[in-house]
Amino acid sequence: MTDFATVRTAMVDCQIRPSDVTLYPVIEAMLNVPREDYVPRELREVAYIGDHLPLAPNRVVLDARVMGKMLDALAIQPNELVLDIGAGLGLSAALIAHLSEAVIALESDEAMAQEAEALLAGHSVDNAIVETGALADGQAKHGPYDVIVIEGGVGEVPANLLEQLKTGGRIAAIMMEGALGRCMIGLKTESGVDWRWSFDASAPVLPGFEKRTIFAF
Repeated sequence: MTDFATVRTAMVDCQIRPSDVTLYPVIEAMLNVPREDYVPRELREVAYIGDHLPLAPNRVVLDARVMGKMLDALAIQPNELVLDIGAGLGLSAALIAHLSEAVIALESDEAMAQEAEALLAGHSVDNAIVETGALADGQAKHGPYDVIVIEGGVGEVPANLLEQLKTGGRIAAIMMEGALGRCMIGLKTESGVDWRWSFDASAPVLPGFEKRTIFAF
């Protein structure tokens, strides 16, 4: 029987801390949230291998290092409302719930959304709400948000999502160009969103986030 608590500590010591994740609340969340419970049952034994884990076509549970660095770069505060896009089975929502006042976990797959809701409730994560809907549409009814986290790659970020972000709010997205990607952090200003590079990362492009092709005649 795998001692997941020991493996989780090793993940933090060998994968998270060496990746320049320094915010204590992020490290504490990753030490306390049982990653193995929020991945497909057949992948529990490899939940901590240090790579993305497949959920569905073009859907993954992000590598713990990527997730940790995104959360560190966003510096989510205890009074903030967060939209978690592509929540899968609820791992990211469970982590964000440790950091924020509340998290809206958006999932397009109804079966995964139901499982995420059950897992979060089973772990007494009472400041997370799971919603089902198209990922690219966001969840405007609960917004505007202080922070938006996109759990996968994007060709481009739909304008309607940026509209759901408060002025002064932040958004994290893994911007993909072919096989190469960069995690970018956007800051919403009165005039738009200012993006800055945070670190290199790649992930499958989420359905609905493909780059639009513009035809020139």
